[in-house]
Amino acid sequence: MADQLAGDLIERFQRDFPIVRRPYAEIARRLDRSEVEVVAVLMGLLDQGRLTRIGPVVRPNVAGCSTLAAIAVPPERLDAVARQVSSEAGVNHNYEREGRINLWFVVHARDEADLTETLSRISRRAGLPVYDFRLETEYKINLGFSLLDTKSPETAPQPPGDVPACSTDDVALIAALDAGLGLEPEPFGQVAGRIGTDVDACLAQIRNLIERGVIRRFGLVLRHRAFGYDANAMAVWQVPVGDIDRIGRALAAEKGVNLCYRRRTALADWPFNLYAMIHGKDRAAVEARIGEIASAQGLSGFESRILFSTRCFKQTGARHRKVAA
Repeated sequence: MADQLAGDLIERFQRDFPIVRRPYAEIARRLDRSEVEVVAVLMGLLDQGRLTRIGPVVRPNVAGCSTLAAIAVPPERLDAVARQVSSEAGVNHNYEREGRINLWFVVHARDEADLTETLSRISRRAGLPVYDFRLETEYKINLGFSLLDTKSPETAPQPPGDVPACSTDDVALIAALDAGLGLEPEPFGQVAGRIGTDVDACLAQIRNLIERGVIRRFGLVLRHRAFGYDANAMAVWQVPVGDIDRIGRALAAEKGVNLCYRRRTALADWPFNLYAMIHGKDRAAVEARIGEIASAQGLSGFESRILFSTRCFKQTGARHRKVAA
């Protein structure tokens, strides 16, 4: 029964988490279970590391700024450099991937100056250049991860200038949610206390952030490797600028594509501008699916790479901070 409840929670509440005073009681009502059962199963999922948190996934670059960065690290130095990178508070994902450019990480910062300084500090400490693959257009990012169905709905591209404005109060609330909701009966009351407001105002502000698209989804955030999805590939292509939005939108709609976006290139070192993440349990199946997708979308003639992740050094949610006055 607990396994069935865990599956129901994962499939139904990565999105559409109830933004109400007693969310776990509301989930229990929808699933015809008790609040005690729901909380116990969520506690188990968190304790087992199968969930990273219960909370928001925030649209990139609306409450601070972020980038995907990478370093080509000599193999004998990889562990040491990875530890240095992971020690940075602004780094929330850090993976080893196949290929010469082998350490890939996501950096979140308060503002552009903070991001530039963080990347420079990482480069100085490592004694190696850092590539900054800044997001240019998102086609699909952080829409959840189904363990039952890998069908991916088409999503419209979001140009980098088309972002909702975030106030200082918005950023303060997002920062208060970074660590995730607690499992007490009224967890939003604790969040409201962190920002000095009442719970009804806090709930209204969260709903507003969801409606504006600042929060892309609110709910259970999975650690997919804990569910056996460890054959995870980042596929990249060098696509002509005139074709990339059309192909990117179509690629985002393909079954099995969990993330899809256009990023800045690094000229001759890294000419690839279209990225897609495909998660799976079997490497051969993932490679075959990438081949099918490339053929279907006319990508087979473009220069490409498939980089499987081999180790996860760090995986947390982004940590948001107020912009200094």
